[in-house]
Amino acid sequence: MSWMRGVGCQIRVWRAERIRWKADMARFKAEQRAARRSGGRLPENPGPPPTGFALLPWLLLGMGAFSNLFQGRTEQPWIGGLGLFVFNSLYIYVTFRAFVKKKRESRSTRVALVLMGIVTCALALGYGGSWLYFFPLLGLATGAVLRGPRLGQIGLGLTALAAAVSVARAGWDAVNVAYGTFLSTMVTAAILSLSEAVRELREAREELARRAVEKERMRFSRDLHDLLGHTLSVIVVKSEAARRLAPRDLDAALVQVTDIESVGRQALTEIREAVTGYREGSLATELDRARSALSAARVEPVVRQSGPPLVPQAEALLGWVLREAVTNVVRHSDATRCKITVDGTPDLVRLTVSDNGSDASPAAPEPGIGGTGLKGLTERLATAGGSLRAGRAPHGGFEVAAELPVEAVDLTEASIQATSGPGASPPTRARASGAS
Repeated sequence: MSWMRGVGCQIRVWRAERIRWKADMARFKAEQRAARRSGGRLPENPGPPPTGFALLPWLLLGMGAFSNLFQGRTEQPWIGGLGLFVFNSLYIYVTFRAFVKKKRESRSTRVALVLMGIVTCALALGYGGSWLYFFPLLGLATGAVLRGPRLGQIGLGLTALAAAVSVARAGWDAVNVAYGTFLSTMVTAAILSLSEAVRELREAREELARRAVEKERMRFSRDLHDLLGHTLSVIVVKSEAARRLAPRDLDAALVQVTDIESVGRQALTEIREAVTGYREGSLATELDRARSALSAARVEPVVRQSGPPLVPQAEALLGWVLREAVTNVVRHSDATRCKITVDGTPDLVRLTVSDNGSDASPAAPEPGIGGTGLKGLTERLATAGGSLRAGRAPHGGFEVAAELPVEAVDLTEASIQATSGPGASPPTRARASGAS
């Protein structure tokens, strides 16, 4: 039967929640003991699982009615027994659904709550006495389900109903039932809302911590790609040049070997600085390295630079772009000439790296296309308010063009992300294509 399968499924869910709660408590106690031994900060108590079991003990308020029914003090006991069974069943059904937002806001839960109110009024008017204490239980279930802005109005209406029924059945001495109904409604709603907010904040904190780890991992992978990809490419090109020059010009070959040693030492320094998070790029240094790498690869470098001096953050970002673009020329093109242009104005700086090699990339790059290096640079420039475009040049070859505002709101943050900080957010205005 479907209802039996539903009950069995719910029991399995409760058991799983209980097992998880026991595991959380065991981990909490172990962390607490470790913190006390080391003198560190004590961990937070995970608390009991959010289930309807926390509200079941309040059914003891109906023990007076059950006692009267059991001792034969209730007229027509089969009606009272049936009413008691229906009320308890509806109470359990409503309270267990109150801890799941989707179930709490469903129509079936609201209908069950209305039926609880009808049964409560009928039992209270028919028997009075201890049967009136079902009103506080009704208020508790109402506060557990209705936690929205209309809770105050509903709570006052339920309190007025409890007061009217209590006065009509037991006189003014039973007005305390109305007071208990109001307290149980409002206090239950406040406590459960606060507990839910605490759980959501804890989950949000864990999610932020997880994302911070992911961003740091992405930042480190991008830095290693930009560092090692360029450096190893230069070492390979210069090693090939030294091998070609060694048979006929030993001095020239030794110059290439010296450059390899210098590049290797510089790479070690940069990797150490990348790990510690304090590396700053210099555009002038990257231009010198670009000339050396292109010359060793038998590519004629043409460098043109104009405009006012740049701030260190802008130089760091453009240095990354230049490093990646030159690495692509050396590794992926058969170019014989590479033109590097830096044009600066007081508001905007533009870096263009173009070659005359063959290129199979599409003429009209689509957003998001590009290798690992170009994608990472696109994100960094987009964070700083700039943009990156890479694709087929108008006169053939491949071209990488980066634009960056000199004074941007997020420029410092983007530079930190490019050098040592966590990964940038996904690009919003940049376009990139090509391979890296």
